[in-house]
Amino acid sequence: MYLTRFRFNTNRPGSRKLLSSPQATHASVMGGFPGLLPGDPGNQGEAGAPRVLWRVDRNARAEVLLYVVSPTAPDLTHLVEQAGWPAAEGAGWQSHDYGGFLGRLEAGQTWAFRLTANPVHSIRRKDGEPTKVTAHVTPRHQAGWLLQRQEACGIEIVRRPVDQQLIPGEDEHELVVHGRDASGFDKPDPRSGKRGNGRMRVPLVTATFDGRLTVTDPDALRRVLCAGLGRAKAYGCGLMTLAPVA
Repeated sequence: MYLTRFRFNTNRPGSRKLLSSPQATHASVMGGFPGLLPGDPGNQGEAGAPRVLWRVDRNARAEVLLYVVSPTAPDLTHLVEQAGWPAAEGAGWQSHDYGGFLGRLEAGQTWAFRLTANPVHSIRRKDGEPTKVTAHVTPRHQAGWLLQRQEACGIEIVRRPVDQQLIPGEDEHELVVHGRDASGFDKPDPRSGKRGNGRMRVPLVTATFDGRLTVTDPDALRRVLCAGLGRAKAYGCGLMTLAPVA
């Protein structure tokens, strides 16, 4: 596995085009893997197997970073030419072998983490109707979505001491939900035919989670880090990254 980082040159039109469309960013990321054919979602095997994951972090107006986790190292030359600094020395992308880090994960370790996800649940509005996938839209319910998946992910979100909880009972964990977005995006409408130019709206609700976790099951956590968490992985969701606790 490899972890790759690329910084967008936000002054370039190519960057603005990519950052306004998860579909365009997905296509550009997939273009970095010669072994993937157009339209391939990037899944390298059965469900839960390692796959291509990506995430955009907007840390500041001039610091927008793309992270990619993948079974093979990508070639992002086209991305540098479109949205980076083609003539600047050392301003391309950096890929690192992820396997050594993954192999050193152990139960009891504490890490800072970031995850951008598509928190959804299935609901049935009345008896007899099929269930419908619906997005969580409030920070409380989005946080609850992640907390419900702790055990399956092999982690435990660190709890705050009672005297540090701003809202007792609702601020129990070291977890912040931000960067919430429900704008969705447009893509070609397949119903318009080969010559049609119709567009359709794709609803997409995302949220970014920052917090601290303790490893409880290293193997389960490794699967999450390599295969992603939740839905909409093709649109920049599901990639969790870890960092040392400051």
